[in-house]
Amino acid sequence: MATSKPLTLSDMPIELLIDNLFPVMGTSDIVRLSSTDKYFSMICSDEMLWKRKLESDFNFTGTGTARTSGWKFIYRGLFKPRVFVWGERSNGRLGLSKYSSNHGVPFPTELRIPEARIVNLVAGGMSFHALDSKGRVFVWGTLDGTAPTLQSDGFSEPGKRADTPVRLHLPAPVRSVSCGRLHSSCLDQKNRIWTFTNWGRPFYLSSNLLTDPNLAPLQVECGWGFSSLLTKSGDVFVWWPFSGAMGEAVEAKNNEMDQVGDKKATLTADGVIPCIPWDVNIAPFRLPSIPILPELPSTGKEQKPLPQLIQIAGFDRHIVGLTDNGHVLKFGPLDNIERAGHASWEYLPKFSEISRVKEHPAFVNEDDDSAANRLTPPEAMHITHISANFLHFIAYSTGGSSIVLMGDTDTMPQSEPKIIPALQNRDVILVVLGDYHNAALTATGRLLTWGAYSAGALGLGDPRKLEPGTPGGFETLRDRVRATEHGGGTPPDVSVPTEVRFDHGRKKSKDRFCFSATAAGWHSGALVIDLEPNSDDDDNEIEEAEAQSEALREQTIESHRTWETPPIVPLPGIFRVGYAGRGGFGRGVGE
Repeated sequence: MATSKPLTLSDMPIELLIDNLFPVMGTSDIVRLSSTDKYFSMICSDEMLWKRKLESDFNFTGTGTARTSGWKFIYRGLFKPRVFVWGERSNGRLGLSKYSSNHGVPFPTELRIPEARIVNLVAGGMSFHALDSKGRVFVWGTLDGTAPTLQSDGFSEPGKRADTPVRLHLPAPVRSVSCGRLHSSCLDQKNRIWTFTNWGRPFYLSSNLLTDPNLAPLQVECGWGFSSLLTKSGDVFVWWPFSGAMGEAVEAKNNEMDQVGDKKATLTADGVIPCIPWDVNIAPFRLPSIPILPELPSTGKEQKPLPQLIQIAGFDRHIVGLTDNGHVLKFGPLDNIERAGHASWEYLPKFSEISRVKEHPAFVNEDDDSAANRLTPPEAMHITHISANFLHFIAYSTGGSSIVLMGDTDTMPQSEPKIIPALQNRDVILVVLGDYHNAALTATGRLLTWGAYSAGALGLGDPRKLEPGTPGGFETLRDRVRATEHGGGTPPDVSVPTEVRFDHGRKKSKDRFCFSATAAGWHSGALVIDLEPNSDDDDNEIEEAEAQSEALREQTIESHRTWETPPIVPLPGIFRVGYAGRGGFGRGVGE
């Protein structure tokens, strides 16, 4: 009588192992299993396995990036991620408490957050929010730098400043964070949606409308002065924490809690803001459905008969949306609920259809006979990600033939996107936007920046030390000498995306891998992991960089003594006030 052979791990379907067994195994067990033979070495290196392990073990989802590979490498690096910040330092936004000056840091400087493994970094108008592997949120800077505060005030005041990273004490771990100019919103692990107009009294949306299982949250996104929600059904909801019925409710609740002595959210001795949560039972505004959209050829992906939104990105009074088929749409204006009620989604064919992109002047340059200088259009294009901030938005595809397209608040269906040749075909996986500076991250871990100097937000180095004519430096030697000896002067804008180094201040250069980046206002930040074993001088690295930053501060402080802030003017659609800066009414210098 024949006996059946007992089943082994090798006999199990690969899907069963990757989807069901490996996710509940310890990491060390998976590593040991991978060393047994070539078969298990192959399946234990599966990208989706390590992507799931990153989310379950580190609360790292890679949200907002188009990364499709390298998850195992990042998993290893997240045992010791490094946080770097640079740019404008006013309002305490860089968290570098050693310096009281309001002048910028033009190179990445490491910021230590003890006992926290940071997995996501988000810049606000005058602040940073950081999410760690336990779902805890750390903040620094000022949520609303236009609001005056007293030294004795707690974080119930929107203008209360955190000079170093402090932790928010929230009811549940957080999954994702998004920032507007003067507010932020987050989604916790219980699917509750929170909004902060100050760091001490966050409120969550308790409307029964959001209890519908079909409206489960997929993404929470802040625009310039509003917050929005994309649900798994593709519906989009918007609320205005500073105006309308919700703004009135927020103001009334703050006035009520101001009368109670224990509701000030005063920082504790161990650096924690004891948040006082409350709820707003006001239904957010539901945007209309997207229009009927054309089929997109040459996307390299099967088209769904009824496309729906899978991503949104908010900026100044507008939202840009992306469907699962690769359609890019824009909605606005969103100044308030009244104007939103008369608006509709506009399909942007020149950001979605490859035939329209191939007609762009960047690809059709009849005056240039040099093949080396001619930009090659892609054979297929499927826009997979979008991002936005202030006046601009980005739509981009992935892979070696990636396409990066830029639009703005004035973009209409017939508008041509802006195309920067140096960003095309670079395997870009993330693009982030400040007010006047920008950054793109590649799959190889390189961060490229371009745009205005913005108090050093490009991170390309001290312009007084850079060779004249190089990106980030002064145009001529005379300009550099004048700035060095007499102060003043700003380097010209950088038009060609240029790589940022993360080894400033080191005696020896060190290769590092950037896996996430953020930008807003006049500041930037990044999460970085080492590609080389740690050396003995790593502990001195921050002190060396800070010493150089202090030397730069001493050189520039004299030239800023005569600088005056622009006049304060009202910000349209928002109760707060802000500065009138370059490029638009009510936008702030360094915001």
